[in-house]
Amino acid sequence: MKKVHKLLAAVAAASLLVLGAGCSPDSAATSTSSNGGTTTVKIGTLKNQPHLYEPYYYEKYAPSGVKFETVLFDSSPDIKNAVVSGAIDFGVEGASSAISGASSGQDIAIVASATNGGTAIVGKPDITSLADLKGKKVGYPKGSTQEILLYLTLQKAGIDMNKDLTLVNLPFSDMATAYESGRVDAFISAENGPSIAKTKGAHEIASAYDTDLGKSNIVLTTTNALIKKNPELVQKVVETHSKAVDYMKEHPEQVATDVSKTFGVDKDVVDLAVKNIWPSWTIDAAYKKQLESTVSEMVEFKQIDKSVPVSTLVNDTFVAKLS
Repeated sequence: MKKVHKLLAAVAAASLLVLGAGCSPDSAATSTSSNGGTTTVKIGTLKNQPHLYEPYYYEKYAPSGVKFETVLFDSSPDIKNAVVSGAIDFGVEGASSAISGASSGQDIAIVASATNGGTAIVGKPDITSLADLKGKKVGYPKGSTQEILLYLTLQKAGIDMNKDLTLVNLPFSDMATAYESGRVDAFISAENGPSIAKTKGAHEIASAYDTDLGKSNIVLTTTNALIKKNPELVQKVVETHSKAVDYMKEHPEQVATDVSKTFGVDKDVVDLAVKNIWPSWTIDAAYKKQLESTVSEMVEFKQIDKSVPVSTLVNDTFVAKLS
């Protein structure tokens, strides 16, 4: 019996070692698994939002030997944290989230763009210009890119949002409800909030894209550790991603139908939302300049403690091979 107990103890110890190695955040792509010659790659994205829907088309263009698993999260920071911890391999997330992670020393790299746009400033029909926002209750998500976009947009119009408006800090998910209930007269938010409000009588007051940040928004991320360990896999994923993005660009009506069916979002809402997004996987000099502006403004707004060189945050070698 003593020999049996010793044998069982040894097996248990070995099992713990294997589990420990698999959960280590220091090992590249711990969520990637191989089965019978097929590699499963986990991709993180957000639910309900058409501008982060790319992973749902990955299987359509999956290369031989690669299978994709989509993992849903509630926020871009959650996706970023899952990427850097190794819980997932890639993330479709907000660029500001990746910037924030890099600023705090996390291992994160942008390897492709995904979707531009996806933000709007909307409000009551009687608010016909930015000047009409003075004295009004305006919803915004503090600490987000939208906060910066609102500030810069109003600044160009000679309006100080901290003095001329009554600001109401709200999560993205509460914006449309707050508008409908009268808690706010207008708001800036990511989709689908603006489109939901539009179906309730709101309209776009002014463009949120006339700043140095432009329309840059959603990106594809992974870790430098995975890039170093398996660049061939990263190339395959970026190529798959590019095809999914192109499909979304060429088939907006189908995207609206699929998003509505997948998440149970009102089709009329998604139809409006897809008109406010511009799928694109390319990274050019103009795009990098927009990211640099985002970094600078995030520092200015104290959303991050230190600047991040875009040259180290962005690895465009994979998209360059597709151009």
